[in-house]
Amino acid sequence: MTDVLIIGGGIIGLATAIALSQKGASVTVVERDICGQGATWAAAGMLAPEAERLEGALLEFGIRSRDMYPQWIANLMRLSGLDCGYWCCGMIAPSLEESDHQIIAKHPQYISREESHKRQSGLGEAVLGSLWLPEDGQVNNRKLTQALLTAARSLSIKILEGVTVYQIVRDQQRVTHLDTSVGNLQSDRYVLATGAWTRSLLPLPVKPIKGQMLSVFDRDRQLQRVIYAPSCYIVPRQDGKIVIGATVEDNGFEQGITAAGIAQLLNRAIAVYPAIANMPITETWWGFRPHVPNEIPILGASNYENLVLATGHYRNGILFAPITAKLITDFIIDGITDPIFQ
Repeated sequence: MTDVLIIGGGIIGLATAIALSQKGASVTVVERDICGQGATWAAAGMLAPEAERLEGALLEFGIRSRDMYPQWIANLMRLSGLDCGYWCCGMIAPSLEESDHQIIAKHPQYISREESHKRQSGLGEAVLGSLWLPEDGQVNNRKLTQALLTAARSLSIKILEGVTVYQIVRDQQRVTHLDTSVGNLQSDRYVLATGAWTRSLLPLPVKPIKGQMLSVFDRDRQLQRVIYAPSCYIVPRQDGKIVIGATVEDNGFEQGITAAGIAQLLNRAIAVYPAIANMPITETWWGFRPHVPNEIPILGASNYENLVLATGHYRNGILFAPITAKLITDFIIDGITDPIFQ
């Protein structure tokens, strides 16, 4: 027995496990594969509520979480002793079409073509102007995953990798146990944090949206800002790696890289930042985002009194991790509900 059993070992599951443990709960994480190898591993690590042009409650939610990042990262680094690649580098969100340019030109954070080039040299001729978003930034999601795992183990959180959950077994309004590949697992409370694979366990409106991505190497380290263009994003790491993403494909769990997908990304990225044309490709990969109809994560109570939901983060699982972990922990430990809960 454990106080809380979390199904899913991605960033949402691990972040929530750590937050619960630091509030005194004993926690077990069950992951069918290797922790952090799903959407968490595939992401670009952007912290971009403004560049994404989120709106309403979702924008507020994203800004709240982005503002938590410095303290959240400091806690993880203290627990793990590892760097997370957190970088408040700012973002340039350029317009490439005249119609879009007319819209963003009215925005208070609009900067001209000339000012855009001052903020980041080497932009392409296609850039007509941009939004300068100094508060948006990034974290190295793969380094972050290692820090989360190390931090979790330092807190004696039990992590069960390679364990498949076949069924959430219920008796009337309560979950009694999980039927898994290692037998039945029991807990007082359960958290469902299974991302794109949620529907294999509960009939929630979460579906996979595939994204193909690639990286190149910038030996000169000239790119110092994230470029969030309408058709692609370009994310420079401090070690010279540049992550380019991502396609948006509604084809279920269809795996693999396609020539068309990579060509699309490269053509778009080169138009925005031409130097990429001469950089060596270092890696290609894909992942599955957990999409929900309104793009607002499914958080909080379920139809079962001891099962809590934390899924459907779509494009912003990395960004939303700190606030999701806090809100789910507040809900389980203190019974506090947030307006974002559905």
